[in-house]
Amino acid sequence: MIIGTCKEIKVHEYRVGLTPACVNAYVSHGHEVLIEKDAGRNTGFKNEEYEAAGGKIIEDKKQIFNSADMIVKVKEPLPEEFELFHENQILYTYEKLREMAKAGAYEAIETENGALPCLKPMSEIAGRLSIQEGAKYLEKTYKGRGVLLGGVPGVRRGKVAIIGGGIVGTNACKMAVGIGADVTILDINADRLAYLDDIFGTHITTLYCTEVNIKEVLEESDLVVGAVLITGAKAPKLIKKTDLSIMKEGSVIVDVAVDQGGCFETTKPTTHDDPIFIIDGVVHYCVANMPGSVALSSTNALTSTTLPYGLLISDNGIENALSVSKPLSKGINIYKDFCVHKGVASAFDIKYTSLKKIIGA
Repeated sequence: MIIGTCKEIKVHEYRVGLTPACVNAYVSHGHEVLIEKDAGRNTGFKNEEYEAAGGKIIEDKKQIFNSADMIVKVKEPLPEEFELFHENQILYTYEKLREMAKAGAYEAIETENGALPCLKPMSEIAGRLSIQEGAKYLEKTYKGRGVLLGGVPGVRRGKVAIIGGGIVGTNACKMAVGIGADVTILDINADRLAYLDDIFGTHITTLYCTEVNIKEVLEESDLVVGAVLITGAKAPKLIKKTDLSIMKEGSVIVDVAVDQGGCFETTKPTTHDDPIFIIDGVVHYCVANMPGSVALSSTNALTSTTLPYGLLISDNGIENALSVSKPLSKGINIYKDFCVHKGVASAFDIKYTSLKKIIGA
């Protein structure tokens, strides 16, 4: 199979779909890998490193798309890239698309125990970044409250509320506890709350996620992190615009669920160029590709989990790969003009067709 990777063109997306180590793995399996010139430059990977790993550097992006059986990306293609794809080409990337013939989304690959192995590393990074960025935008320079989350002797610590106790929330919690903040985490799963209580003990407060408890933490918190994820579907709007009125002026919201529509009613996607906006005195940070700002760490973390599935596809072909890997079959969004993912069908309001019905996977 011919594998292709190109430079990401989304604003401030510095990650790359393949590292030189990934190229070496594909080549050692007998595949050909085409890399757009300077595709890994912003991540710190030189063209020479890709060539040393067995890849071919190509200057013309169109040539890569024309030749490749599978395109490996990080983010969804933008409209100017749609016409580059050809029939029956495999797109292996994050995000949901209805424009592609065969589109697979990293984040939808799901193991039998419900884990999302390819989404996990980016969720871990986004969770940790949520505290790092939230702490920065609490500074008065950015019209934040001027609160130091860790406090100092004789001064109260900043209060952090994390809504959602999954991978994002747990990693946000680790960072917030690590810098000494006063942390409360909310979830609807009692078992998850018990787990978090065991892990963090008296360093955090756990609360069941009810409307009353949400309003209570909004009123007292300096930083609120939205960390709610429903696989393949839009995030629920847990905080309404009217709720901002009970928050402290200069407090900060970081909505990690922005790619799924956000769990705050006032969420709208922002970029690293212009990452924040203020509504009713509350600073909103809603960058849609948070891990892109730490591109080297993100790329290495991402490709270490996506590579095995990519090799499964390239070694066996898409149909055979889907038939032997149930997790991979759950990651397919669009197949031969059919939407085969229920969550995506619901989000785009299009007809859902079972993948099993089409190919028996």
